[in-house]
Amino acid sequence: MNPNFILNFTPTGMIPTKKMTPHVPEQPDEIVEQVLEVVELGVNMVHLHARDAVTGVPTWHKDVYLKIIGPIRKAYPDLVICASLSGRDFPEFEKRSEVLHLTGDLKPDFGSLTLSSLNFNRQASMNSPQMIQDLASAML
Repeated sequence: MNPNFILNFTPTGMIPTKKMTPHVPEQPDEIVEQVLEVVELGVNMVHLHARDAVTGVPTWHKDVYLKIIGPIRKAYPDLVICASLSGRDFPEFEKRSEVLHLTGDLKPDFGSLTLSSLNFNRQASMNSPQMIQDLASAML
């Protein structure tokens, strides 16, 4: 991996689904497969979003993140891993921060922290000052 630049890859994001495009990875093995492919192309950081196995919509469950982060860390232990802490679909601190409770090599290097509220085309992602402070504290 080249330490002279950061090439960040987000395989899934919050919005795309298989209904929108068959190319978006939703299942942990699909996400892992894409990450492993792009690391070979020079990606040295990934921003991960976990998806529910049945519905394909974003999930906060750390057990899903575990299935993604574990195989990635095994293959590329030096890859920088960021986990989504988005509040777009689940505003509760406990849900947004759950992935930060993973331990050891499975814990992400950091979580995404949006320092403001954002309006999207169909909804808002709310980030109160208290939520931002709480998430930052949990990351420490």
